[in-house]
Amino acid sequence: MKRPPAVNELLEQLQRMPGIGQKTAERLSFFLMRGSTEHAYKLADAIRNVKEKIILCSQCHSITEINPCGICRDPKRNPSFVCVVEEPHDVYAMENMGYFKGVYHVLMGVISPLDGIGPAELTIEPLKKRIVKDNVEEVVIATNPTMEGESTAVYISKILKSENVKITRIARGLPVGGDIEYADEVTLMKSLEGRTEMK
Repeated sequence: MKRPPAVNELLEQLQRMPGIGQKTAERLSFFLMRGSTEHAYKLADAIRNVKEKIILCSQCHSITEINPCGICRDPKRNPSFVCVVEEPHDVYAMENMGYFKGVYHVLMGVISPLDGIGPAELTIEPLKKRIVKDNVEEVVIATNPTMEGESTAVYISKILKSENVKITRIARGLPVGGDIEYADEVTLMKSLEGRTEMK
């Protein structure tokens, strides 16, 4: 028996999300069909709001509704201490530990030649300009401890060598192959405390 076209469309769209396969998409679609119309509309409105209201901060490239974002506007933050992360969700992971008092710079990915992502596709050039403009004293590179994250960290450290700025890398408190997003606060704190200068 064929599914109605509307259900097929929903399944197709759900499966486009990371981590959602056929079975999960079917469970979600039947959950939405059995649920109230109000709940489905609230979900649709939330998705629409994210697409219409969320923008990238012009300074750090993290997600926000107000430009610049709350962290960049906070006078209690130290703008000369910049933590470089891969994605906007890494900012929230770092913030959850409540230890870092500087500002962030989101690369929007990592260098990955196999995926067609080179330095030009990342926000490395704006980072260089920011270092000069804000008289940045230290850059903490907090990319994930993966091959791509490591190669991106090495590339950034080489690019910034001429900028007269201290460059450090978070310590190996994070497991190799892991993501900052899934690390607990203590592990992140130890990684930040044990950062080392990149030579």
